[in-house]
Amino acid sequence: MIVCGDDALAHRLARELHEVYGEQVTLLVPVPVPVPPGAPQAPEGRAGRALALFGRVTAAVTRTTGAASPGDGADPAGAPRVVESAEADDRALTEAGADRAAALALVHEDDETNIRAALTARRLNPRLRLVIRLYNRKLGQHLETLLDQAAAVAEPGLDPEKLDAATTVLSDVDTAAPGLAAAAVAGTSKVVQAGGLLLHAVDRPPVAGQAPDPGLCTLALLSATAGDPAGCEGSEHSGDAGPRLLPDDRTVAAATGRAAVTLEAVTPAGPAPHPARIAASALPVASLFSPRLRWSLAGAVAAVVALALASTFTTGDHPLHAAYLTLLDIFAIGDPAVGEPTGRQVLQILAGFVGLLLLPVIVAALLEGLGTFRTATSLRRPPRGLSGHVVLLGLGKVGTRVLARLRGLGIPVVCVESDPEARGVAVARRLRVPTVIGDVTEEGVLEAARIDRAHALLALTSIDITNLEAALSARAVTPELRVVLRLFDDDFATAVFRTLRTAHPGALTRSRSVSHLAAPAFAGAMMGREVLGAVPVERRVLLFAAVDVADHPLLEGRTVAEAFRPGAWRVIALDGPGGSGEGWRLHPERLLGAQDRVVVAATRRGLAQLLRRGGREERGTPDDSVRTERGRP
Repeated sequence: MIVCGDDALAHRLARELHEVYGEQVTLLVPVPVPVPPGAPQAPEGRAGRALALFGRVTAAVTRTTGAASPGDGADPAGAPRVVESAEADDRALTEAGADRAAALALVHEDDETNIRAALTARRLNPRLRLVIRLYNRKLGQHLETLLDQAAAVAEPGLDPEKLDAATTVLSDVDTAAPGLAAAAVAGTSKVVQAGGLLLHAVDRPPVAGQAPDPGLCTLALLSATAGDPAGCEGSEHSGDAGPRLLPDDRTVAAATGRAAVTLEAVTPAGPAPHPARIAASALPVASLFSPRLRWSLAGAVAAVVALALASTFTTGDHPLHAAYLTLLDIFAIGDPAVGEPTGRQVLQILAGFVGLLLLPVIVAALLEGLGTFRTATSLRRPPRGLSGHVVLLGLGKVGTRVLARLRGLGIPVVCVESDPEARGVAVARRLRVPTVIGDVTEEGVLEAARIDRAHALLALTSIDITNLEAALSARAVTPELRVVLRLFDDDFATAVFRTLRTAHPGALTRSRSVSHLAAPAFAGAMMGREVLGAVPVERRVLLFAAVDVADHPLLEGRTVAEAFRPGAWRVIALDGPGGSGEGWRLHPERLLGAQDRVVVAATRRGLAQLLRRGGREERGTPDDSVRTERGRP
């Protein structure tokens, strides 16, 4: 396996493949090209230098601590080989062994760099499985087809089944966005789109003296140390007090007083809403008339009605005719009431006076309507009465995807971004999401986002210190605020999590890393099966993958109950239409046949065993019931 990149995702992916899957890994690390003396240097802002330095430090920390971090009890022999090169060209890929490798992951942060390297690698080895990190989803779909066609042209006899898995384009932010959004919204279902299905999972709070309701099935039991400031939620060293992934029924029945993550529903995935439809529904027609303007117009209408009634009572005229004459007087197009009764003359004078008062109201309405249409594409300000919303800090790659996810769930959001040219600002403008442009470290920015009445804070900038400062400032205003932090370094995240939980035991605090959530999906794709989704369970991850039952000794010929391995994997549903009327849910006694393709929920090590290539023996398993068997080649 070859991994190209030098950020946190690349190093975590290399560790995942080496420690969990037991693969031989080569890490192709880019090195900066030396600049000749006297050559002009590209301008780089202070923020850009800080981000680059922070990325290097994070990668260095990951490399340093990687060997010392046990991965689910694995003990792989050797260590990943590191190859340094200025770019992933023919020479570098050949030196890394791309001509004889099984899979190559291109996880540079730049899409163009990954595309260029993918085209080069496909030319060197048509049979090479490619996993490419791209933020542009539409471009990724076209690139998958192009590279698979290139492999078919280079080797016409290539197996079509292998060709289907030859190229996989993933986005780390798309993989992590559902987990980040779910962590910020209590009671909202965690939704994983697994092929043509939607899997709905929810967090069930603990009930004293009672076992958690399993729903369709229990995916995980949360930590028993949730109320202990010294607890290690999600840590590999938590033991029985830590989270239990995919427990059996006896374990669930015995887990009284513990929270759980349960599968609630399996439904077919409907068509995704078109972005233009969302934008059209947000047209600000109602904002054409502000509250002040509406009150002014209501006063003018009341004045016209009062004058018409007075004219009816004084002259005995019909109410409609009296109203008609009143409007003529107001707009100064009526004849003078010469020779008319005194009451009629007085009313005409009053109507003219009302017309003078109405003139500026009409002008104001025209100006305000024109201004509203001119600013229809500008950023909205948070409404004064807004409450129960999510404050989203940072509209970069991750923040933009999380914003779309939250709006798709119908959750009110207020965004905070320091750069008015950030990529997510245009999305917020199109979706008519209130946005505050300003540095969150400055006074008044969080207050402008109505943090005192917010439901949760999602701090998703690329700088740990900024996210931490925003969380501390928000907690100073609202101590019970739910806070979700995006933190790169796991040790730093653990320290922050424990400190915030100890200082605010009544509030929910979660720390998430995009690389931590995305690396299992990339690793699963490199093993030949695209992981369909991931659900974070505290500091661990539960994966959903589609697996063919045919020729799989751990699945074929077994019932759903027999194929279940507690702590490793569990068959959840059929992938695709529900067969001959049996639906997507499978009965425990249902026999798995060679024609089936199933969706499984699995731990990282459980998925590693399911996707084991070449029949290598397991070095260790999270549960004694998982025996050494040969996987599908």
